[in-house]
Parts: sequence; C-alpha cells; structure tokens
Amino acid sequence: MLVLTRKLGENIIIDDEISIRVVSIDSNKVQLGIQAPENVIIYRQELVDRIKSQNQSSVVRQKWDLVSAAKTIKIMGNVRY
Repeated sequence: MLVLTRKLGENIIIDDEISIRVVSIDSNKVQLGIQAPENVIIYRQELVDRIKSQNQSSVVRQKWDLVSAAKTIKIMGNVRY
C-alpha cells in the first residue's frame, strides 16, 4: 500500500487518467474529489462489502433451496402412482 500525505487542494494522479483531490478537511473527515473517465467504476468500500455480503447470503439461500428441492424430489421419487 502506498501512503501519501496531501494538503488541502493537492492532487494524486493515477495512471494519467484518474485525479484525486483533497477538497476539504474537517476534524476527522476528509472530502475527496475524484475525476475519472466514465468507464471507470468508483464505489465506496462499505458498499462493496455490503454487495459481497448480499451475494454470499444469496448463494447460501440458493444452495439451501437446491438441497430442499433435492429432498422433495427424492421423497416424490419414492411415491408410486
């Protein structure tokens, strides 16, 4: 991890296309302005974490549904018509 110190109004440039500027500093909060091409997707970390968590819980539910369906099919397979 690269750790940089920046003052109010200073920039960081990434790959000649992304510019990150310190817009304001207020006690323990720093506001950043990010300029990037439209095709660059930018998310806050907490949103990425929430999406990953929801995706994982969805997979668990799907696995449970498959197990439940398999049990139902097995039970139905034992029934003779």
